[in-house]
Amino acid sequence: MTEPARQLISSGTSWEQRAGYSRAVRVGTHVYVSGTTATTRDGGFAGEGDAYAQTQQIITNISWALDQAGATLAEVTRLRIYVTDVSVWEDVARALGEAFGTIRPANALLGVSWLVDPRMLVEIDADASIGSGLAG
Repeated sequence: MTEPARQLISSGTSWEQRAGYSRAVRVGTHVYVSGTTATTRDGGFAGEGDAYAQTQQIITNISWALDQAGATLAEVTRLRIYVTDVSVWEDVARALGEAFGTIRPANALLGVSWLVDPRMLVEIDADASIGSGLAG
């Protein structure tokens, strides 16, 4: 069977349908993960007031989306990180370093004035290329 040219990955939240987006989209060997926050699979929220804990949950959520698309964190090639308070960048960087220290994707960290929920300190989107992971 031929793989579809475009695979839409959904986490099942109502926002995806209402706002017209997918958690991730796979096109060929490329996977694009939408802006991801520290929400939990049961609809809760992790790490309120803690940018490090939020970033850890976000990485877990990104990993889940990549897995659904047949990819892994090792195949991430680019991250875009948004923080509402630039003073938390070191906490965010520590969590990112733990997950991506040997993968070392390209990234940008941007300070923004707000995210959709005031509890959210961090949002991250990711791009991956299946088959590009470092041998190790």
